[in-house]
Amino acid sequence: MLEDKEIKVLVVDDSILFRETLSKMLSEKRGITVVGTAGDAYEASEKIVQLQPDVVTLDFEMPKMNGIEFLKRLIPQYPVPVIVVSSMTINVFEALSVGAVDFIKKPTVKSPRDLMDFSYELGRKITAANGARVIQKTASALAPKSAAAAPAQTTASASTPITYRNKDLVIALGASTGGPDALQTVLQGMPANSPPIIITQHMPAGFTKMYAERMNRCCAIEVKEAVDGDVLRPGLAIIAAGDYHLQLKKNSTGYYVSSRQGERVSGHCPSVDVMFTSVAEAAGKNAIGAILTGMGADGAKGLLLMRKAGAYTIGQDEATCVVYGMPMVAFTGGAVCQQAPLGKIADIINKRVSQQ
Repeated sequence: MLEDKEIKVLVVDDSILFRETLSKMLSEKRGITVVGTAGDAYEASEKIVQLQPDVVTLDFEMPKMNGIEFLKRLIPQYPVPVIVVSSMTINVFEALSVGAVDFIKKPTVKSPRDLMDFSYELGRKITAANGARVIQKTASALAPKSAAAAPAQTTASASTPITYRNKDLVIALGASTGGPDALQTVLQGMPANSPPIIITQHMPAGFTKMYAERMNRCCAIEVKEAVDGDVLRPGLAIIAAGDYHLQLKKNSTGYYVSSRQGERVSGHCPSVDVMFTSVAEAAGKNAIGAILTGMGADGAKGLLLMRKAGAYTIGQDEATCVVYGMPMVAFTGGAVCQQAPLGKIADIINKRVSQQ
């Protein structure tokens, strides 16, 4: 079992102080051993070959070679799980697109609690990364919203309007580790007149808006970060804001969302369970839910409530997950109507929509 052995971690950062801080922090965690540190990409390459770490933490901005270039060279030769640890928000998603499995923002330490929260979250991410499936790929250019310029991974259905009678339909998607790329695959398969979509992706504040803007540039549908009171409509996808729970609401005029801060639920804010539970209550049978790659169990309880309320529920299969955690718990708990590979999920959703 992966959890029965020490996870060997290599810390890569150009700051000596942060390398030492991170190394000390991780060395105090049960089940994690820091086997080495490196100050730049070239030293990191040597240490990876020499020390064979299970997980690498990688600063984004480094001398000699930045994180993107390093990942482009590293992953095809040594597909080791890499977690980007950076104070920068720009290009993080490009790092994920070329092979990093996850990212975490460097802490802005205003109190001891800030450092404790960072330490806890990084430990969780390292544990997840240790069992992650590293996907070798190259960064793809973002494409404008036209069928002619659509990226290769966009399914044919994205360029074809969908016909459906049930105007009360809503789609809910939840994901964590590996989710940014997985969600992109699903969203690029949705046509411009798709039923409204709400999304919870475990992601910190400051990143969700940038991610939504990125998806908005490369999908046929409109994608935006949630604002409290946003009204849902066909062709619109709303992504939960970092540190805010996203809930579906309904009044006499239709669906809208609540975006509110709150305590963590199932270990997270935003929480997939919070979103799925609200969908079960507000939409009932007029919903389709999909739980994608991610560590832990967030979303399993909420998806089960959706299924019991009559919704059609989908779980990403193990073979295509970066981390088969959330979908596995949902499937074994009876919350999933159908398991499917990532590349088929958009088509399954569109087929269900057209039948209603």
